[in-house]
Amino acid sequence: MPMDLKEIIEILHNAARSVGAEVTSPWFYLQLGLILTAAGLAWAGGAAVRSRVDVSSVAMGWPAPLRLFIRVLVGSTSTAVFALLMTLTRGIMMASTWPSRSYLLAVAAKLAFAWLVINLVTSVIRNTFVVRLVSISAWLVVALSILGRLDPVIEALDSVSIVLGDLRLTPLLLIKLGALLIVALWLTNIASNFVEGRITRSGDLTPSIQVLLVKIVRLTLMVFAIAVALSAVGINLAALAVFTGAAGVGIGLGLQKIVANFISGIILLVDKSVKPGDLVTIGDNTGRISTMKTRYISVAAGDGREFLIPNEDLVTQKVVNWTYTDKNTLVKVLFSTNYDADPRLVCKLAIEVAAAAPRAIKNKPPNCILTEFAEAGMKFSLTFWIADPDGMDGVKSEVMLALWDAFKREGIRVPYPVREIRVRGGALPVEPVVEVSG
Repeated sequence: MPMDLKEIIEILHNAARSVGAEVTSPWFYLQLGLILTAAGLAWAGGAAVRSRVDVSSVAMGWPAPLRLFIRVLVGSTSTAVFALLMTLTRGIMMASTWPSRSYLLAVAAKLAFAWLVINLVTSVIRNTFVVRLVSISAWLVVALSILGRLDPVIEALDSVSIVLGDLRLTPLLLIKLGALLIVALWLTNIASNFVEGRITRSGDLTPSIQVLLVKIVRLTLMVFAIAVALSAVGINLAALAVFTGAAGVGIGLGLQKIVANFISGIILLVDKSVKPGDLVTIGDNTGRISTMKTRYISVAAGDGREFLIPNEDLVTQKVVNWTYTDKNTLVKVLFSTNYDADPRLVCKLAIEVAAAAPRAIKNKPPNCILTEFAEAGMKFSLTFWIADPDGMDGVKSEVMLALWDAFKREGIRVPYPVREIRVRGGALPVEPVVEVSG
């Protein structure tokens, strides 16, 4: 039964009286001094052990979980030494005086041992924030249990409630739900990573199908974990109908872009218009698709930059996929020569240079045509095929340099603008120079 306000106040008064009686005793200060001394010795001992023990060399060749366990154990040396010192001091005090005069020592030893065990258990968690949250929460629960205050705190947290229809929300319920959600989502992440590893190693599935299956598995496991956590704390999913409707309105009003990007991502994976590894041009951005996420795709430009493009843009805007059905790419090189050159010789030289390019496809011969008799010279267009669009600018540059060398050997000049000024009937006007002396 939930406690009323008088019971809560009575518990607080009793706790205050107990603390007051303990503080006024001279044995309290003796125990406090022993605790501080042990803490200093434990800190010095732990620092000495950590500075002299190289975990990497000691645990070399051991399995990864065992190496992690040893690393955490060495890092928690101070806590272990403190717990041992408190246990020994507690034994000496119990042998020489009344057990009640070493109560704080027993509490300090139990709390230290609990923190040591919690650190070793949470070492399997990779996320630093989750490790701290779980460690502190578990230690607080253990501390309340050691002090004999766990049941009163639970009753106090359960006494305050908000009733929404058939749903009764209390701080205790929310804490339990949060703890279960953390555990459930952590297990879900482990299971998702395991399934993702199996899917990505499958050679029978295309990259798009792999990404789609991974997203479906992650979403399914997440929904299942949340449903299990809600049911475990006694929340009827039917009671959340009101919140579900409100969430639907919120999605319709404020989360339109998020939902649109999510749906667009599913569409892209199903129709296979783009997939990881494709070379694409979206607006002014060109690069290879490195990853496809729920909200965006990552396009690596090749110069260290990555463009994060929302999935909706790929569905609604024009996208150039250089490798959609065929990776063969046509490279076009535009150049000019002066009118003293033989255009047939120019085309022959250009075709020979393009055919000699290392990345040119041999079964698709190059082609060169004369496109225009311009004011400054003749304009040509050289086209040839390469097997992959990656590095197309570099291939074009190599061909143009080879063309330059071939033109130099044959005496063919590339035109450039020349301006002549002719003056008739006099000299050019000259501005007078005025000298100013100071």
